[in-house]
Amino acid sequence: MKLYIVGFGAGRFEGMTLQAKSVLEKCEVIVGYTVYVDLLKEHFPDKIFLTTPMKKEVERVRLAFEQAQSKKQTALVCSGDSGVYGMSGLALQIGEEYADVEVEIISGVTACLSGGAVLGSPLTHDFAVISLSDLMTPLEKIHKRIEYASLSDFVIVLYNPSSKKRKDYLRQACEIMLKYKSPETVCGYVKNIGREGEESHLLTLSALQHTQVDMFTTVFIGNSETKIINGKMVTPRGYKDV
Repeated sequence: MKLYIVGFGAGRFEGMTLQAKSVLEKCEVIVGYTVYVDLLKEHFPDKIFLTTPMKKEVERVRLAFEQAQSKKQTALVCSGDSGVYGMSGLALQIGEEYADVEVEIISGVTACLSGGAVLGSPLTHDFAVISLSDLMTPLEKIHKRIEYASLSDFVIVLYNPSSKKRKDYLRQACEIMLKYKSPETVCGYVKNIGREGEESHLLTLSALQHTQVDMFTTVFIGNSETKIINGKMVTPRGYKDV
């Protein structure tokens, strides 16, 4: 018996890896967060879909294991990559209770990569990915990570930058970054990556500080070398002959 943990990318079917598509085609049951499962239904209409809402991740993983244990080909799906703020870690932890079920992890394209491609090439050099959600990480620790990444002149990608309860978290993050980065630092953000209503914007760090975004937005803050070239956000890698 096997349970597949599948990252299916940002949302657009064409952005799914061939491996992920192949696995989902052969599975009988697809388990996932309600919003993510809705993105897959039209492409895999013959599957059994089982869902749980947000904050029911443990229940979701157990549900997937139980389906696999009943000898059904089962996939637990995540948007982006299952190992980047996804379910693969939790599945491997809980999997210790289901010794008879093998776990196979299928990687996908995470938002920093698919969103970066929309903006241009912001991640050509070293970068840090930080989630602003404090559901599982204390806000003080998040702020410390932002501070050290800024001090080190990393390009920074922010996941989960805002929500109804966290409207000022992006502003707070920008205030920390402005201690170490220029107000004119090139930034960008992409909303609804790979989905209907996708939109992207380039702006400075000082402007980003006063910008309202949502949970479906990924934010990119450049390093001291990041620039705009022909309307694209580009972080040079340092080739000497360019």
